[in-house]
Amino acid sequence: MFNDLSSPLSLLASRRSGKPRDMIAPGPDGAQLRQILERAMRVPDHGKLFPWRFVVIENRDAFSDLLQQAYRAEKPDAGRIELESMDQFARQAPALVAVLSTPAHASKIPLWEQELSAGAVCMNMLVAAHASGFVGSWLTGWPSYNASVIEALGGAPHDRIAGYMFFGTPSRALEERPRPTYEAIVSTWKG
Repeated sequence: MFNDLSSPLSLLASRRSGKPRDMIAPGPDGAQLRQILERAMRVPDHGKLFPWRFVVIENRDAFSDLLQQAYRAEKPDAGRIELESMDQFARQAPALVAVLSTPAHASKIPLWEQELSAGAVCMNMLVAAHASGFVGSWLTGWPSYNASVIEALGGAPHDRIAGYMFFGTPSRALEERPRPTYEAIVSTWKG
């Protein structure tokens, strides 16, 4: 399924995101998920603030209900297809973790650096899942920006959802997506 994962560079070169709707069991069990999350925590974190939290979403029925109720409250005229998309979002992939960006606003550490740390934790989570033999996906979308959903997941008013991390086994081979060339994005500054 994956390339040689024995070297860190091969691991990074072979990591791809899978579509959550295409992920099947098995996903990481409790011990494997804990290991993935513990590895994810090993990111740069100026000030040792830990400006992120993880919410493992186990009860998908309740999460679907939460998303649909919050969506209806924000969009009272929502149709069946919109509500079904909230249900699908809540139920895809065997494992689901919400990553909350929880910056310490009173800290002297710039907010931007704290938010970058939350992004790094998401990326580490994807790499750790890949190293564990699973595929992952980092999604945002409407469920990341609704205040009721953030609050229900334990977030404070100034917190945000950095993303939803989906994990499982790909149901089919993952395709490589277009990537930029080195020359297109790397420049040298010589002063």
